[in-house]
Amino acid sequence: MSPLTEPKTDAYEATVQHILEACTGIGFLSITGTGVTRETVDQVRRTTRDIFAIDESRKWDQAITRENYRGYIPMGFFTPNDGSGKADKYEGYKLHHEVAEDAPIRADCALYGPNLWPDEVPSAKATILDYWAQLDRVTDLLLGALENGLGLKPDALRSAFQNPMTNMTLLHYPPQADDETGYGIHPHKDTDALTIIAPDPVGGLEVQTRDGGWITPDCPPGGFVVNIGDMLELWSGGRLKSTPHRVVNRSGKERYSFPYFAVPRHDVIVQPLLPTLPGFDRPAVHCGHWSAEIWRTNWPDEAADEDTPELGTLQD
Repeated sequence: MSPLTEPKTDAYEATVQHILEACTGIGFLSITGTGVTRETVDQVRRTTRDIFAIDESRKWDQAITRENYRGYIPMGFFTPNDGSGKADKYEGYKLHHEVAEDAPIRADCALYGPNLWPDEVPSAKATILDYWAQLDRVTDLLLGALENGLGLKPDALRSAFQNPMTNMTLLHYPPQADDETGYGIHPHKDTDALTIIAPDPVGGLEVQTRDGGWITPDCPPGGFVVNIGDMLELWSGGRLKSTPHRVVNRSGKERYSFPYFAVPRHDVIVQPLLPTLPGFDRPAVHCGHWSAEIWRTNWPDEAADEDTPELGTLQD
């Protein structure tokens, strides 16, 4: 990705084309040259392990609520959004774009606010927010490359990420037995714009190919896996592919992950910026409403209704 910092060069244009080919093909890509060091990623991984090592009762004290979707997500707490299948086999810790308690934007959208940071891991806030800021810069470069590759106006995508609803989920997957049914995370498509993941050494992420098979993405050491979400697919009129993926942890080891989900500002309406491809027919979506429906329908006693956008869950 390093050529993306030098626009109007042959290397820049070649990199843009590589990104576009991956995003219009399988919808996943491996990136290097981000400027995010392996030491930074290792520190975030250690922090994630430390958070999940907190005493169980204390983690429950920090659990998410319907009113504040931030904090601890207990093991097996959520089922797929459409109510089908078994609960996913992970515990999580949810973080959203950090804003102050008295930030004016909170009057416009209840999903904004300060995160819960565990007292037991005092370095967590600084460590994760520093990593987050670095991934914000990577996202900006990727969006700029996609604007160029798709022939969009400069900032056609990037302008939607002022005061974004970008979020992260810290994840811990226990090992699954070979004969154990269910998933770490069920097959789904991401509903965001794009996702950035630092691959866990134990593996477990699987991506669906166009013929319906499943493959393990390859990523060079120090690199990141990126995938297109439904919002970018919609913005591009179906050109960029939001691809199904899942997690199955049969490594026999504990797996830790901390995906970053780039989501536009709450009042952004996502709709095609280009003529749609034949057969692509998706309604425009309001980012704040879509996000609120995702969190609401995660609760087992809540159901999607006619005002709920498509939520990415797939039938197995």
